[in-house]
Amino acid sequence: MSSHPLPPAGALDETAAHLKLAGELLDVVTWRHDLTTQRLYYNDRGWELLGLAPRREGLSVDEVRRRVHPDDLDKVVASARRALHSDRPIDLQARYFCADGACRHVLTRCIAQRGADGRAQAFLGVALDITDEVEQAQRSSELARRLELTAAAANIGIWVLHPRTGAVEWNEKTAQIFGVPVDRPMTLMQWWHERVHPDDRERVIRHGKESIHSESPLNENELRIVRPDGEVRWVLIRGHRVDSGGEPLVYGVTIDVTERHRIEAALREANERAALAVRGGGMGTWEQDLETLTVFWDEQMFRLRGLEPEGSLAPIGRGRELVHPDDRERVLEAWQAATRSGEPVSYEFRVRWPDGSYRWLASRLAPVKNEQGVVVRQIGVNWDVTESKNAEAARQERALALRESQAKSQFLARMSHELRTPLNAVLGFTQLLQVEAESALLQPAQRSKLDHVRNAGEHLLSLITDVLDLSTLEAGGMRLQIEPLLLAQAVHDALPLVEPLARKYHVTLLAQALSGSVMADPTRLRQVLLNLLSNAIKYNRPQGVVRIASQTDATGTTLRIVDTGRGMTAQQLAHLFEPFNRLGREDSGVEGTGIGLAIVKALVERMGGSIVATSRPDEGTEFVLRFLAAASGPPPAPPPRSTAETNFAELLALGRRLPRSRILYIEDNPLNVMLVEALVEQRPALRLESEPTGTLGVEHALQWLPDLVLVDMQLPDFDGFEVLRRLRAEPATAAIPCIALSANALPVDIARALEAGFAAYWTKPVDVDAFLSALDALFGRDDDAA
Repeated sequence: MSSHPLPPAGALDETAAHLKLAGELLDVVTWRHDLTTQRLYYNDRGWELLGLAPRREGLSVDEVRRRVHPDDLDKVVASARRALHSDRPIDLQARYFCADGACRHVLTRCIAQRGADGRAQAFLGVALDITDEVEQAQRSSELARRLELTAAAANIGIWVLHPRTGAVEWNEKTAQIFGVPVDRPMTLMQWWHERVHPDDRERVIRHGKESIHSESPLNENELRIVRPDGEVRWVLIRGHRVDSGGEPLVYGVTIDVTERHRIEAALREANERAALAVRGGGMGTWEQDLETLTVFWDEQMFRLRGLEPEGSLAPIGRGRELVHPDDRERVLEAWQAATRSGEPVSYEFRVRWPDGSYRWLASRLAPVKNEQGVVVRQIGVNWDVTESKNAEAARQERALALRESQAKSQFLARMSHELRTPLNAVLGFTQLLQVEAESALLQPAQRSKLDHVRNAGEHLLSLITDVLDLSTLEAGGMRLQIEPLLLAQAVHDALPLVEPLARKYHVTLLAQALSGSVMADPTRLRQVLLNLLSNAIKYNRPQGVVRIASQTDATGTTLRIVDTGRGMTAQQLAHLFEPFNRLGREDSGVEGTGIGLAIVKALVERMGGSIVATSRPDEGTEFVLRFLAAASGPPPAPPPRSTAETNFAELLALGRRLPRSRILYIEDNPLNVMLVEALVEQRPALRLESEPTGTLGVEHALQWLPDLVLVDMQLPDFDGFEVLRRLRAEPATAAIPCIALSANALPVDIARALEAGFAAYWTKPVDVDAFLSALDALFGRDDDAA
């Protein structure tokens, strides 16, 4: 038996009948809440929903409320109170737990059943399980929420258009894009008038009409809108037309693409600037599709090949045909290497122009890959590098010429050394024989033969000296001391040196107005003057004249040397400054080497000047020399030389006399030793000893302590510089003067020796008179001591 009181049998039967009938007809839950017993009764559908077996005694209010979701319990209780005081049905949606623990969404409607006295006796109600509908709605809501969030994140607006009415619904992002409140929807025409840019309105209307009549439900348009603040922005609008219950609707999205347009505009501007830069820089651009092998050229690509532009499509096979045959394989290998590696490559090649000439092009090729990393295209640039190629070739030629010139200079220096060594014996012993011949009973013919030997030797020496000077100038190895010089003084210093030659040829020297200070090397300027004056005398006619004059202006001084000699033809003038070219005068009886004028021209130009010649056959020749002007005022006195640079002759001029008479000669050539021994024998008060190597020479000097050491610069064991260094390192020999006596006659060798500390540098062949005079000045003559 149940402990709960039961309602009257008649009431129960009536309620059960009503509930059963309702449940069967509507497939809904019917229930009755007896307010007297506080128990609830359900039809079969109700018990099924609760997951319980039917109970005749029903469920207590507490049991039912325990099945209500905690969050909905207050709402259920409140709904019961409202129904208790109302005569109208009360609706409620709440969640209930079934016996298996599942939570179901239930929609209920109840009304109070009242007695004759108007008091509520029970609640009668129906309930409907709407779980599937609620969950579907929740899923739709979640999907809509996610869509909204995604659209917001992607800056995409969502809208719906009702074409029949023109009404438009949009979400918040669409409103933000258009710059209007979300709660102020517009009709299509309002939007068209107020937001579409005036320049785009006609196009938008035309596009809209076309999309309506289009078979495709999809349409897309890109246009400008004007926001309320006047800002113009670009938007992309996409729509999809559908039929919803007989009413056409258009669902769509709006995307703000202003930034993309800005980037595209900036990119176009950058491309235009790049194109201008490429065109301005003479660069041509090309592109090749590796699938179709189609090649596209811009206009500059044609012009780089001497062709007129023929559109953007390169002539099929023409590009390869224009490449030099020797370069085609290299170009093909570069293309293949870029395709294999996927990395840019650079290469150079020659192309043939229509006139048959070839020009050098440089190319930079970059491969383009697809999403799979496969190279599908090649893009590149060409530019002309002919000038740089020619410049590089010229540089290499100059470097080669310089190396050849240096090699030639080194060869000539060695040849000079090798020739001067035997000439030292030839000229030296010849001069000694001439000295001895003065007291010997030699026939005039014998003395004449000695003169011929000496003249031939001196001519050969002059030739060697000139060749060495010319090669040194050509190689840039001759150091010049450029300084301000009074031109008149330089000319007057040179004239006495050529007066004996002028008397011999019966030529008059006339020094006319001479003025101006010039920038020149004093020694080399004297060499230039002597050469030109000697030629003007030797190639003159008897009783001829040589005139020398100068003129000064603001930029420099012009020196003119004019003779009344044989003159030259235009053809001879064209070859005047060529070395070893005597212009057909080899049999004229005038001695010469054909090198002097080449040396003159090189020296004048090295001093910053210029020289030109004019001439007429049988009338004479004029040389015009132009020198840079020196600063106003007298030229400064030359700076004093250091002890290392002081020439031996200058030491003698100071009156320095060596106290004794010992001379040590370090020389490995026996003939040179014999010659110096013969020369020293001319001064009986002097004593000479010699050694063939540097080692023995230094040891001899330390033991003997000579007054003077003569040193050959090329010795078997070490050179003359090492001899000097070792002598200076020993206190006993540190102060002994040393003179370099060498066949090395290059100016750089002489300068290096003086800088190292040699008192003087005498070149072979030895001048006998000068050699003896130097010994007399250094040690004194026998009669000086008397």
